[in-house]
Amino acid sequence: MFAGVINQAKSAASGLVLKYVARASVAVPFVIALGFALAAITVMLVERFGHVTGYWLVAGGLAAIGIIAAVTVSVKEHGEEVAEQHAERSDTQEVIGEATAQAMVQAPLALLGAIFTMPGGATGALKVARVLGRNYPLVLLLVLIGALFFPTQSKADDAEAMAEQKPTGLPPAATMH
Repeated sequence: MFAGVINQAKSAASGLVLKYVARASVAVPFVIALGFALAAITVMLVERFGHVTGYWLVAGGLAAIGIIAAVTVSVKEHGEEVAEQHAERSDTQEVIGEATAQAMVQAPLALLGAIFTMPGGATGALKVARVLGRNYPLVLLLVLIGALFFPTQSKADDAEAMAEQKPTGLPPAATMH
C-alpha cells in the first residue's frame, strides 16, 4: 500500500534533483567565466593603479555587488513574509522551523566541542584556525552569505504580531488582560 506512495515520492524527488543539477551544470561555465573576468579586471586595475589600490577597488566593487544582492534578497524575503502572513500555517511547519533555527544556532558550538574532544582535536583546531586566518576575507564573505539565510524572527513572534493586529470587535478596555 505504501510502496507505491514511497516510489512516487522517490521519483518526484529524483526528478526535482535532476532538474536542479541540470540547471547548475548550465551555470558552471558562466561562473568560471565570471572568475576569469574578475581576474582580468583585477590585473587591469593593478596595472593602472598599483597593487594596493587595485585590490581595494576590486574589493569595493565586490562589496557593492554584495550589498545590492543583500538588499534584493531582503526585499524579496519581506515580500514572501507578507505573503506567508496571509496564508495559514500548520503547527508542524512552525515546530520544524523553530527546531531548524535552534539547530543552526547550536551546531557550531557542538561541532567545536566534538573537535576538541577527539584525539589530536586541539592541534587540528589550531591548524583550521590558521587556514581560516589566512583566508579571512573569504571566511568573512561566507559568514555574510550565511547571515542572509539565518532566520530573523521566530514563528512565535510572527504569531504574536498577527494576534496583536487582528481586531477583536471588543472595546479596548475589554481586550486588556
